[in-house]
Amino acid sequence: MVTVVAVVFQLLSFALLVLAVVGAYRRLRADRDPGPVPAPEPAARPVLSSEAVAAEQAWRRARAEFQRLRAEFAAHEADPLAVLRRPALSDTTVAATARFVDSFAEAQALDTDGYPGEPHAGTHVRAVDAARRAWTAAVDAADRIRLAGLDPEERRTVERVVKLLTTARDSDSGPERLAAYGRARVELDRLERAGRVHLPRPARARLDAAARGELPGP
Repeated sequence: MVTVVAVVFQLLSFALLVLAVVGAYRRLRADRDPGPVPAPEPAARPVLSSEAVAAEQAWRRARAEFQRLRAEFAAHEADPLAVLRRPALSDTTVAATARFVDSFAEAQALDTDGYPGEPHAGTHVRAVDAARRAWTAAVDAADRIRLAGLDPEERRTVERVVKLLTTARDSDSGPERLAAYGRARVELDRLERAGRVHLPRPARARLDAAARGELPGP
């Protein structure tokens, strides 16, 4: 009887030892491998004040306005007909045109792809507003001046060139179109050499391409 009790006691002791060893091993594994690390909480976005939001919105509106202004200016500079109808708008000796060119260059220098923050953004907004007002004034001045700075023979030449360019633009005949562009180019060369009309480089390139038989852009 004593022997049986002793055996049972030894078995229980061994079982308890095994459980203790297993528990210790599991704790050791848990210490070495704590499991997946939880992802850090995303940083909270800063809350912008109403003034900061309004400033950014004003900058975005100004930038869109500047892109429209740039497109208007580029369209004029690339169109020989537009230049001949408003030659003062491409003549920086005209005060209103010179003011626009300076204002446009300032706004262009401040233009950025992304919001630059203050005070840069506010400066750009004011520069765009000044450039738009200067462009409107320059267009108004060019509409008033028209061909007033030319003598009667030069005005007749410009009017003749405008008629030739209009004919070339509207003609369905290739030879007629080429002839009209060629004659217009000769007449304009004479006026430019005399310093009476200035054709911007984009407009000159467009006219030269048309005179060579290449279809001008829209």
